[in-house]
Amino acid sequence: MSSLGNLRDLYQQVILERYKKPRHRGTTEPVDRRQRGHNPSCGDTIELTVQLDATGDRIETVKFEGEGCAIAMASADLMAEAMQGRTLEEALAMVQRFHTMMQGKDEFPTEFRKLNVMQGVSQFPVRIKCATLTWQTLKAALENPQASQSDGFVSNEETA
Repeated sequence: MSSLGNLRDLYQQVILERYKKPRHRGTTEPVDRRQRGHNPSCGDTIELTVQLDATGDRIETVKFEGEGCAIAMASADLMAEAMQGRTLEEALAMVQRFHTMMQGKDEFPTEFRKLNVMQGVSQFPVRIKCATLTWQTLKAALENPQASQSDGFVSNEETA
């Protein structure tokens, strides 16, 4: 079997595993940031909660609730895991890198290689928004702390 075939199998296996048994579903305690995201093209809806450290500069935990396809839910779970212990600046840089990876132009270094399994999504342009929804939602939560009091949704329709 080709290495591309192996990568595709790994990609499908990780997505299904994270979809069926997410490790980061729930709500953080306390909730320092809250943001809802919605992907109108396929109906994925996510609510992220973020717990920050005492200084407010570093992410302790990210959790999510929501309904969506396997790609959206797996991406949320992988992202939540990768964000633990990151500074806000590091987290925003990772969001940007994930978007670049979805365009087929980048990948994560070895310590974040689990995120690279999501590269397979970039071959299916219609599914990219499913994978990026939770990342867009996190970006909005980190950049707009006051938005956590609103009931508004972040939509990822205008982004690729």
